[in-house]
Amino acid sequence: MNGECVQYDKLFIGGDWVSAHQGAEAEVINAADETVLATVCQGDAQDVDTAVAAARAAVDSGALADPAARIAALRAVREALAERQDRIAELISLEVGTPAKISRRIQVGLPLAVLDAFAETAGRYEWQTTVGNSTVLREPAGVIGAITPWNYPLHQLVAKVGAAIAAGCAVVAKPAGVAPLSAFALAEAVSGAGLPDGVFNLVPGSGGVVGEAIAGHPGVDVVSFTGSTEAGTRVARLAAATITKVALELGGKSANVLLDDADLARAVKTGVGNAFLNSGQTCSAWTRMLVPARLQDQVVDLAVQSAKRLTVGHPLDENTRLGPLASAGQRENVRGYIDAGRAEGARLVCGGTEPPAGLSKGFYVEPTIFADVGPAMRIAREEIFGPVLAIMPYDDEEDAIRIANDSDYGLAGGVWSADTDRAWAVARRMRTGQVDINGGAFNPAAPFGGYKKSGLGREFGTFGIDEFVEIKSVQS
Repeated sequence: MNGECVQYDKLFIGGDWVSAHQGAEAEVINAADETVLATVCQGDAQDVDTAVAAARAAVDSGALADPAARIAALRAVREALAERQDRIAELISLEVGTPAKISRRIQVGLPLAVLDAFAETAGRYEWQTTVGNSTVLREPAGVIGAITPWNYPLHQLVAKVGAAIAAGCAVVAKPAGVAPLSAFALAEAVSGAGLPDGVFNLVPGSGGVVGEAIAGHPGVDVVSFTGSTEAGTRVARLAAATITKVALELGGKSANVLLDDADLARAVKTGVGNAFLNSGQTCSAWTRMLVPARLQDQVVDLAVQSAKRLTVGHPLDENTRLGPLASAGQRENVRGYIDAGRAEGARLVCGGTEPPAGLSKGFYVEPTIFADVGPAMRIAREEIFGPVLAIMPYDDEEDAIRIANDSDYGLAGGVWSADTDRAWAVARRMRTGQVDINGGAFNPAAPFGGYKKSGLGREFGTFGIDEFVEIKSVQS
């Protein structure tokens, strides 16, 4: 951004850029050098009231009552975002620390693919079905409160906004304070795409003020939250007071199971890349690599080789493969887990708490790998959200499945085997919302969500639209 400080001093409500009620501002810090990247206005509960009223007016006006209009809106937003994609990718790289190549492909490219998928899915969604003498109608739920995290700020927001538009709903969105800039870019795209006033409303602010106001608002019909399990629990409690439906996509501690007949070179390289994608700031990252005990040393050698090929550096450097973490607090949290791994007896084979050479400024952490990690260790049980991989030895296939399922979470996972039927058998027994067999690709139309403390509900495709509809039976 050539050293410039970006300023967003207005909220986006009812199709207009408006002043916040109190006029407060917050700084957004550049993850690469710790300078001020932007200042952003901060809303409050009164601004949430105004945004909810604007969203309700949009729903009541029937602005997106026609499914064909919803598809047209999705495509228009997609094109407006595509026109801004280079700038958005750069902003996210500096907010979050994602390397530029990955920002273009995933931080922006994936949301564009998600909007395409929602437009396609909305065209074949069954709004009306017949069950005996009943006609079953799926109708827009109404006003959606969307509270999103900082690790994939545009992607997580588009997952909710795309589903809401496809369902004929209106949105009140609160982005994460660490990385709110792409949400403003989305508001600009919505405005440029000519969507009806009030379909998308943006109220940045703290979780304790704006987030809680959205979660407990009686005018919100569904609260969709992505973030930590602790914060999701708070959202659910607030929503329960008004019997508001919640959709929660929370934490993960996903197991990547390498069976004894796997192609180890490919499995380890892919597994390390997955675990360290976005500097490990990925809820679905395979942060536990489960390996046959007799093959652990071979796996460790391959993993360390893969990690050392990940160039750590400034996110806008095209050679960078691993950028900084998103904040100073997150960096210190990750360092604390590395210290905990050492204290509990795990074997540090790569990385550590020292800053990477030549990177004294910025929130950088070396790619770190532990071996001989036991299931009871904190680094095996708690979500670290940084570039830390735990290699965990197992005795046999039953032991591997037991370790994989011995977690409070169940968001994602992987299985590697030369025998596809064998991999499928293990995948079926894993208590998790998604499993990739031999590196299967992400599908933006497939359901995404988790078991256990990883959340409630699903995002993407028909499953994401389902979260934002009400079901009515009419008998005749």
